[in-house]
Amino acid sequence: MSSVLQIQNLSVALPAGGDRAHAIEGVSLSIAAGQTLCVVGESGSGKSVMATAVMGLLAKGLQVPGMQSQGAQASERSSIQLQGEELLGASPARLRALRGKAMGMVFQEPMTALNPVMRCGAQIAELLRTHTTWKRPRIEREVLQILERVKLPDPARMAASYPHQLSGGQRQRIVIAIAMVLKPALLICDEPTTALDVTTQKEILALIAQLQREQGCAVLFITHDMGVVAEIADHVLVMHQGQAVEQGTRDDVLWRPQAAYTRMLLAAVPSMTPPASRQRAESFATSAPLLRAEQVGMRYSQRDWLGRARHTQALQGAALSLQAGETVGIVGESGSGKSTLARCIMRLIAPTEGAIFWGAQPVAKLNESSLRPLRSHIQVVFQDPNRSLNPRRRVLDSLIEGAINFGATYADSVSLAKELMHKVRLPEEALQRYPSQFSGGQRQRLAIARALACKPQVLVADEAVSALDVSVQAQIVQLLRDVQTELGLGLLFITHDLRVAAQLCDRVIVMHQGRIVEQGATAQLYAQPQQAYTQALLAAAPAFTPPLECVASGPDKSCLGG
Repeated sequence: MSSVLQIQNLSVALPAGGDRAHAIEGVSLSIAAGQTLCVVGESGSGKSVMATAVMGLLAKGLQVPGMQSQGAQASERSSIQLQGEELLGASPARLRALRGKAMGMVFQEPMTALNPVMRCGAQIAELLRTHTTWKRPRIEREVLQILERVKLPDPARMAASYPHQLSGGQRQRIVIAIAMVLKPALLICDEPTTALDVTTQKEILALIAQLQREQGCAVLFITHDMGVVAEIADHVLVMHQGQAVEQGTRDDVLWRPQAAYTRMLLAAVPSMTPPASRQRAESFATSAPLLRAEQVGMRYSQRDWLGRARHTQALQGAALSLQAGETVGIVGESGSGKSTLARCIMRLIAPTEGAIFWGAQPVAKLNESSLRPLRSHIQVVFQDPNRSLNPRRRVLDSLIEGAINFGATYADSVSLAKELMHKVRLPEEALQRYPSQFSGGQRQRLAIARALACKPQVLVADEAVSALDVSVQAQIVQLLRDVQTELGLGLLFITHDLRVAAQLCDRVIVMHQGRIVEQGATAQLYAQPQQAYTQALLAAAPAFTPPLECVASGPDKSCLGG
């Protein structure tokens, strides 16, 4: 079977002063038509750099050493061949001709991949006008057909919609439609389901598999979710610090791993079986709630162009409490009201109904000037660290800002920043860098450190680990546990990752269509869900159980010694 994509001895050099000399060093792989190769590894391992090298979209400052050198032997030169055509050294015009037509790419975050001021149908049509000589009627038909093939309801309405008018899952389907409309031989998927809930993820994976069967394309799938790998992969490539440490069939790599690093990754995969209930310190367990919400509701009102009022009930009758040292998880599909509830609790928006208490202080009706001195009580870690960190400020300046605003001295704030860098497993000298000089997982660790710098009593984590690989997830989960043990921090953990919720949360709240449909102790809820929606949600989670020898040893023990 001939290869659609053939990579030989690929190396990509980093600029001087980086953490290492190469983003990728000596990586080789091959993918045949109809096959799926999953690439796994920690943040910063070079997965996405490899994908952008194939697409000819390497960031400024990255280069393939000796790409134009004729003196090197063929076995030593880097090579990327798509259906036998060499891509390294190809002209920009040739690469533009191949993108979209011979190779397509699905990015992790659809809102950054789509043009916010263009209708979705126009963005698909733009690709067709660029790569074909089709007339407008045929282009319009093709747009509607591909929207139907990616299982979007009412294709005409979707084509006329702007990206912000669609849900996260619908936006990702638009990106897939753009990537697949011209039936490319190679589809590259860079973490396409990371930001999606488990039910939407299952639908997207099924959609990609169906399109692959229909079009016979090769798929290069980058992910940190081992459950996804177990479901879709034919072959697996494991990368670490730019090098391929193991490569083989899915069954060999997942269930018969040879490399110590692979076994460490597998050991870090959270189990869907919650541990026994944690025993919290008596002083925490008997203390008054740090946070309480009673019958909180949120209704949005807007008027159409005729002046008619439209009302949307995004949240209704939500109630919860959070004590010191306790972790309460909120799970549910996109649009279920999880983030709306969190924004109300943090008073980023004012609820239209109900009461909210930070400790004994009612805050639901307070104005911003009254809230400002209370803000240190509750801090938040958002899903996207790029929006949490100022790209023009050094990491040190971002970390100390909150502490200084609440009265800490500059010297104490700097000392705290250094301590937090150690806690999130980053070097002190990184305080002098800018956010763009870190990987996505490293930036999220910085965002967590920034939230902890204000020494809050309550931390709200809104999908805070969804963009992290499994080993970093395990580190962050342990970090949160350590902080709780030390400070009695209350943690409100909003997530679509049911595995992480199972291991971290004491209690879980399940939301659907703006309402709490079920809640209870994590172990009991996972073992005996009462509501049909909860049962369907748990069933949609990708099933994967790591090898027993890795599970027994754990991610930081003998699994590493191999």
